[in-house]
Amino acid sequence: MTGDEGAHPGPRPTRMRAWEVTGTPGRRERIRLCERAVPSPGPGEVLLRVDVCGVCRTDLHVADGDLPVHRSAVVPGHEVVGHVVETGPGAARFAVGERVGLAWLRGTCGACRWCRAGRENLCPDATFTGWDADGGYAEFVVAPAAYAYALPAGLPSEQAAPLLCAGIIGYRALRRAALPPGGRLGIYGFGASAHLTAQIALAQGAEVHVLTRGDAARRLALSLGVASAAGPYDAPPVPLDSAIVFAPAGELVPVALAALDRGGTVALAGIHLSQVPPLDYQAHLFHEKRLTSVTANTRSDGEELLRLASALSVRADVVGYPFEEADRALDDLFAGRFAGVAVIDARDA
Repeated sequence: MTGDEGAHPGPRPTRMRAWEVTGTPGRRERIRLCERAVPSPGPGEVLLRVDVCGVCRTDLHVADGDLPVHRSAVVPGHEVVGHVVETGPGAARFAVGERVGLAWLRGTCGACRWCRAGRENLCPDATFTGWDADGGYAEFVVAPAAYAYALPAGLPSEQAAPLLCAGIIGYRALRRAALPPGGRLGIYGFGASAHLTAQIALAQGAEVHVLTRGDAARRLALSLGVASAAGPYDAPPVPLDSAIVFAPAGELVPVALAALDRGGTVALAGIHLSQVPPLDYQAHLFHEKRLTSVTANTRSDGEELLRLASALSVRADVVGYPFEEADRALDDLFAGRFAGVAVIDARDA
């Protein structure tokens, strides 16, 4: 699907189906299908009929309680592509029928020193789609128009969805990793975000080495043209200039730091990470090695990534699930049953 295809004409329904978090972590019953009223857009908001929604590991962290509960029985999902079916007062940015995307960052205060400095991802009062407010595992969703994204006309919806979080966060992590031109990049973990980031790094001339568990993930990495693919605790064949840890495994932090060359940087891309073991100064941090994290994204990150991904023909390795099987998609992600990214399709729901 591309462009404006998939708009949903006809009268606006009053009821919809949605998947909500149950508070039962670690099993397929972590979310359940329910019926709710279709929300109405408030001032500055748009109502979208959801076309597709990507399945992100952060959805698992929300559903399994790794992140604190911000909204009881929240509808997860923050890689949303849909068509505008209604606009609230003052929401003139998008017209009815227009296709737009929603990402993790849903709102900021606009007044704190972080927002004023162009670092809105660090706003203490930021709110997030699928955590503070209901997200895209539903037939309809409302969102502030100011935080929605215009999507390139030629980009299929199932390809656009993963870019809205996996792509954006991977892009920010790549920038935070301070990879020099033509440098050597190590990627630890190779799921949704990593396989998109690898394509950007390769297109920009980097030498990419992937260190991840699972034969399927390593095969996917090699098919994209990386220089090597090995296990997560293996040493890369060369010292690394930069590394990104996508896996939510704190034990990989010292492994990645030890693999760096002098002056290298490790960026931690996840919103949740297990406990990091003690670091040894000489082995892990000496020679001006740097360790940094990534916190959400700014809207400019998203706009830059969408332009770049379109120009470089970045493509996600998509595994599709019908809307009725969103619970299976989330459980398959938990169990590592696919490489690439899962996308829930609500167009025929």
